[in-house]
Amino acid sequence: MTSTVISVPMPTVPRRRRTPEEVAAAAPVFGPRRVLLAAPRGYCAGVDRAVIAVEKALEAYGPPVYVRKQIVHNLHVVSTLEEKGAIFVDETDEVPEGARLIFSAHGVSPAVVQSAKDRNLQTIDATCPLVTKVHREAVRFARDDFDILLIGHEGHEEVEGTYGEAPEHMQIVNGPEDVDKVTVRDPDKVIWLSQTTLSVDEAMHTVNLLRERFPSLQDPPSDDICYATSNRQAAIKKIAPEADLVLVVGSANSSNSVRLVEVALEYGAKASYRVDFANEVDESWFEGVATVGVTSGASVPENLVQDVLHLLSQYGYGDVEEVVTAEEDIIFSLPKEIRATLKAMGDSSRGLGGRRRADES
Repeated sequence: MTSTVISVPMPTVPRRRRTPEEVAAAAPVFGPRRVLLAAPRGYCAGVDRAVIAVEKALEAYGPPVYVRKQIVHNLHVVSTLEEKGAIFVDETDEVPEGARLIFSAHGVSPAVVQSAKDRNLQTIDATCPLVTKVHREAVRFARDDFDILLIGHEGHEEVEGTYGEAPEHMQIVNGPEDVDKVTVRDPDKVIWLSQTTLSVDEAMHTVNLLRERFPSLQDPPSDDICYATSNRQAAIKKIAPEADLVLVVGSANSSNSVRLVEVALEYGAKASYRVDFANEVDESWFEGVATVGVTSGASVPENLVQDVLHLLSQYGYGDVEEVVTAEEDIIFSLPKEIRATLKAMGDSSRGLGGRRRADES
């Protein structure tokens, strides 16, 4: 007689948080407790546009609506859209022929576009316009027979999409460590482009090293690192020198969120951690901490930040000062496919992909 062993997982027991009094007893705090809240933070115009595009597609066409990759790199956003009927896939061949497919904010290569056409998919392009700008630069400089050095993280969806525009003319440079490996055909016909969500400082360090090798290296016609990435990094640079702890709300696959942790540490924060949700914050991080800096990546909805602020208030950090380093009022139009559908439905009030405007209309 044989027996079968069945493994039954143990139920998860919620971790008991230490009380504020227990945390305070573990390490004294010198000075009043406070929060420095970065502004701008959270959703950028490109992310807002992409998320609203999925929401509007679901309203207009009904579920399911397929989305290639995560529409933006945030777990909460993706799970919320899944609950509404969005289905996220890795590749076009997972989508039933003739179905509706949305390209994510990170952009796709021409090969992906062609694959969708081959399957007769009804596509909606939610690529961030700032990413589209980099794609157009790649096409232009490839046409002019330049060697293009794309500074970015190999394997990132945005980099894959940009690289796919001109693979014969392009090399990916992950960072300073790759500079010595670069070879070009003509040192006088070289230009650099970049992933839009990089650390500004690291990208420029890489550019300077490349220029030492190739003095004629040309700059892109305009900045490739997007305004939102630059603004969020500038805000945390101002806060970091005063912060004992910086909390960055954002997902692990969000390049700009990960960069914010690195920038905070580089500019003087004693400690910095990234969390998706408030329940991931470890109260031991508050030991001996007087000033907490808080920010969020460009794909993070504000309610997740407010959850973190609520937790902080429970541990005595109720004094919140917003540190404003820039004002953002950019709003992008929704993808043309969505605009056309809304117009046909007699709804022309929501052609702009901005959360505030969408809520007001």
